[in-house]
Amino acid sequence: MISMEDWVTIRTLKARNPMLGSRAIAGLLGISRNTVKSALASDKAPQYEREKAVNPEIQPYAEFVTEAYLAKQQRVSRIFADLRSKGFTGSRSALYRWIEEELKPKRDAQRAQAFQPYETKPGEQMQYDWTEYRVPIGEAVSRVYVHLAILGYSRYKCFDASLCVSQGDVFYALEESFFAFQGLAERLQVDNAKVFVLNASKDQFRWNPKFLQFCGFFSIEPCRSAPYHPWSKGKVEKPFEHLETHFIQGTRFESFQQFLLKLKEYEAQVNATVHSVTHKSPAELFEMERKVLRPLPRDPSTDAPKRFVGVAEQVRTVSSDCLISWGGNRYSVPHVFVTRQVWIRIRKGTSLEVYSQKGTLLATHPLCTGKGQVVVQQEHYRGYRKQDEAESFDMSAHKLRARFHERYARLEEFFSCLRAQKRFNPDHHLARIVRIFERVLSVSMREFRRGRRMPRVPPAERGFPCRSTAAISLDPWQVVRRAVQVL
Repeated sequence: MISMEDWVTIRTLKARNPMLGSRAIAGLLGISRNTVKSALASDKAPQYEREKAVNPEIQPYAEFVTEAYLAKQQRVSRIFADLRSKGFTGSRSALYRWIEEELKPKRDAQRAQAFQPYETKPGEQMQYDWTEYRVPIGEAVSRVYVHLAILGYSRYKCFDASLCVSQGDVFYALEESFFAFQGLAERLQVDNAKVFVLNASKDQFRWNPKFLQFCGFFSIEPCRSAPYHPWSKGKVEKPFEHLETHFIQGTRFESFQQFLLKLKEYEAQVNATVHSVTHKSPAELFEMERKVLRPLPRDPSTDAPKRFVGVAEQVRTVSSDCLISWGGNRYSVPHVFVTRQVWIRIRKGTSLEVYSQKGTLLATHPLCTGKGQVVVQQEHYRGYRKQDEAESFDMSAHKLRARFHERYARLEEFFSCLRAQKRFNPDHHLARIVRIFERVLSVSMREFRRGRRMPRVPPAERGFPCRSTAAISLDPWQVVRRAVQVL
């Protein structure tokens, strides 16, 4: 085979002197006349191509591998395992290489399909998806899930983010987009995630019942994209690439709250940018599309937008001490909802929201990272005082921690001993101790001196804050023992 330089020289000599024959050119270059004829007849430079060798170990199974890879769409690892059971002795790399050369081009040609862009009418379709990112927040790299809802006609976008991606988080992000759009489209286009679809196969397709409840509550038609059919919701998938390259990459955030604020700034920026297809900004087209969106469901008594309540595991009953349980911790609720059912929502993986059965927000608490903690907002107990009923152990312990945790380091040891000694009713005994503290601290110094005959202690040496202007610096358990004698 001649070199590429000889091929160029042959064609150049013939182009400069058309009367120059192949014999003369062969004599000038010292090559064969047939080689000159081949070079003049070919428009491509000569290139060495190695003759494909048929692997003798794969050849007996070629038909089986072709059917499994092209017809059954099986993975190569599965095909290799099946070949082993049939007596195949070749290597895994040999099988991968043969499939890559012989079968993969055919499979890619099967999957390559042409499609026509589909444009929706105003208010016809909304698309939703989420993507996971590793985002530098503070001193660590956190896993953040970015949610995106987009209106099909105007391309108006609504971004949100959370630290987890449960079904409640997805429903919350969808609801927030509905409120941001101030209306509903006719259809909601989603993918085949488990929060939407339980079985994505053609023959046994089945929606997630909770997602159907959600769509029925808002009267919006669910619509899913077929597997391996990404272009059916490309409007919502393509913006994630721009989000990663123009917002997340190379940026460090001080906190998750700052990430949310910056994400909303990015949202306003992209909604104000002229779109390459519509040649108008999404914000401009949204003003037209918003007029045809269907209204949100509202509470007839308050005319406020209604929230969806459909996750049974998030319903809680308020205990007699105005607390509810979630994640191994307890959180306070306004006292008027004692013994009533409320429902909770984990917002963005950072806070817990408590709602009444009518959808009214009752309380918002930051989520605790540990276990066994009690989170209390004092305004929830304002106007509610029950001295005759025993409070729960957790509530009584919370009061003692609030008063003595800085000065007395053995509180937790005392709580453990009390639970061990008073196994049948530790709540009652700890509540009585708390009640004694409150009564002792409300007694005047004159009455306390008659019982104890203790000298006055300066305010700077008092051991704990109290209602009375005359408290003494004693060990709290001495106060309990003496208070029993006084009272």
